[in-house]
Amino acid sequence: MGRELTRGFLRNGLGPRLLRDQAKPRARRSRKSGVSFALRSAPALAADGDRSLARLVTIAYGTLGAVGAVLAYFFAGGRPLEHPRPWLDWPLLARMPLSIALGVAFAFAIVLLTRFTVLRYRWAQRLHLELQPVARRFGPKEIWLVAVLSSLGEELFFRSFLVPTIGLVVSTLLFGFLHQVRGPSRWVWAAWAGAVGLGLGALFVATGSVLGPVVAHALINGTNLGFLKTHDIVGRDDELERADVSAT
Repeated sequence: MGRELTRGFLRNGLGPRLLRDQAKPRARRSRKSGVSFALRSAPALAADGDRSLARLVTIAYGTLGAVGAVLAYFFAGGRPLEHPRPWLDWPLLARMPLSIALGVAFAFAIVLLTRFTVLRYRWAQRLHLELQPVARRFGPKEIWLVAVLSSLGEELFFRSFLVPTIGLVVSTLLFGFLHQVRGPSRWVWAAWAGAVGLGLGALFVATGSVLGPVVAHALINGTNLGFLKTHDIVGRDDELERADVSAT
C-alpha cells in the first residue's frame, strides 16, 4: 500500500514539486521602497535660476554672517574663526587642516546618507519632494552661490557666536528649529538639520576652527541642492504623488 502511494505520488509529479517548493525561500516583505532616480531633461538642467531670489538669499546670508562675526568678536572670545576653548589642545596651524579634512569627510558621509535614505525610506522621499520646488528656482551658478553664502552665514552665527556663548546642545536645537519648512515634513527637516548641525558644532568645538564646518556645510548644501534640482524620484506610490502635487 505504501509503495503504491509513493509511486502515485511520484507519477503525478507531486514529489519534485514539493521539493522545489520547500527549496524556495519564503517571501519576505522588503523594506526597500522600490524607487529610483531619473535625471531631468537637459533644458530643465540648464535653465536660468530666479536671480531676484538668489539676490535676496545672498543679502540675507551675508547679513547673518556679518552679524555673527561681529557678535562672536565681542562676546565669544574675540576671534570669530576660532573656538576660545577647543577640545584639542593643539597649535592652530595643526587644527585648521584637520578641521578641513574632517569637514570634507563629514560632508561626504552626509551626502551618501542622503542618497541612501531617499532611496529607502518614505519620509526621506517626501522630504525630497517638498524641497524640490525651492531647489528648482536656482540655476547651477546660483546653487553654489547660495551654498557658499549659507554656509558662511550660518556657521559664523550658529557656530562661531552661539556655540561658545550658549553651548553646543542649545545652539543645535535652535539651529534645527529654525530650519522648519511648510508641509508634512516640517519636523523631519528640522530634526535632520539639527543632527547635521550637531555634527558641525562638534567639529567646531573639537578642532577649534570654523573652517571645517564651513567647508562641510557648503559641500552638503551645494551637492544636495544640485541633486534636488536635477533628479526626480521614479516609482513613487499614490501617497508620494499627492505629496508631490501639494509641494508644487
